[in-house]
Amino acid sequence: MDTFALIVTIGVALGFTYTNGFHDSANAIATSVSTRALTPRAALAMAAVMNLAGAFLGQGVAKTVSEGLIATPVGQKGMGILFAALVGAIIWNLITWYYGLPSSSSHALFGGMVGAALAGGTDVIWSGVLEKIVIPMFLSPFIGLIVGYLVMVGIMWMFRKANPHKAKRGFRIAQTVSAAGMALGHGLQDAQKTMGIVVMALVIADIEGPNDEIPVWVKIACAVMLSLGTYAGGWRIMRTLGRKIIELDPPQGFAAETTGASIMFGSAFLFHAPISTTHVITSAIMGVGATKRVSAVRWGVAKNIILGWFITMPAAALVAALSYGAVFLLFG
Repeated sequence: MDTFALIVTIGVALGFTYTNGFHDSANAIATSVSTRALTPRAALAMAAVMNLAGAFLGQGVAKTVSEGLIATPVGQKGMGILFAALVGAIIWNLITWYYGLPSSSSHALFGGMVGAALAGGTDVIWSGVLEKIVIPMFLSPFIGLIVGYLVMVGIMWMFRKANPHKAKRGFRIAQTVSAAGMALGHGLQDAQKTMGIVVMALVIADIEGPNDEIPVWVKIACAVMLSLGTYAGGWRIMRTLGRKIIELDPPQGFAAETTGASIMFGSAFLFHAPISTTHVITSAIMGVGATKRVSAVRWGVAKNIILGWFITMPAAALVAALSYGAVFLLFG
């Protein structure tokens, strides 16, 4: 196996993690910044640290990515498939970041893997794609919407007799905890996705066995790159989540973040399902906002975001397939 190809593929995987950080970091902290619970700089620093910590909490999601979606390709061709999958995901991440659309980095990666695998003649494990990706893709936003609504209703009932100003001050403080939970969940979910890709590259290179533990250096590298990307910030997407869907107050921000974090932890630990941070927090914000009144949610913006959800996987798959074609033509 060409060592250079392995190094390049791992480097591109870490590059994807970096784009994931600045693309999806806004998901964890947008509500806290928009409610002024945290300053942008403090929020980014906190998110970077918690992303780093979250990466070490498990490896079930990484196993799903490395073993459950496509058959592990072999040889130089296999490394080319992984490379093309990552290029497709990165390009789609950059496009959606530029336009401020909070599409899912996770589904860009999964779409890239499927598109490159199909182009390269590698088997796609469609049952795994359906059970671990497609069903959670539809189910997690629905759960986020319902749970966000119910959590906010519960908060409104519990604090119905509280002084509004004191309650808002208290929830502004509480948001530092809920935002930290979101960032921890982001690290738990998204760092592991890249770990899975790096492990697959090591298996192709015959450096690791498919059942080996994830090397510590892989965890550290993926976690650090995600944290660096997070600290680089995601201001365009932060504005979309924090302001354009609905104007949030601290209790609403706390409810949305608590909902999102709970769903991400449950999905990772109970089902090893790599769900989208973007899908969960966006739908939670919509559910929370609907308690105010349904018209308070700017459903036109929400519609554009949902459209982004549906086109991300096929779009990334197409870019990855074209990338594989280019790699094949250039390097045979």
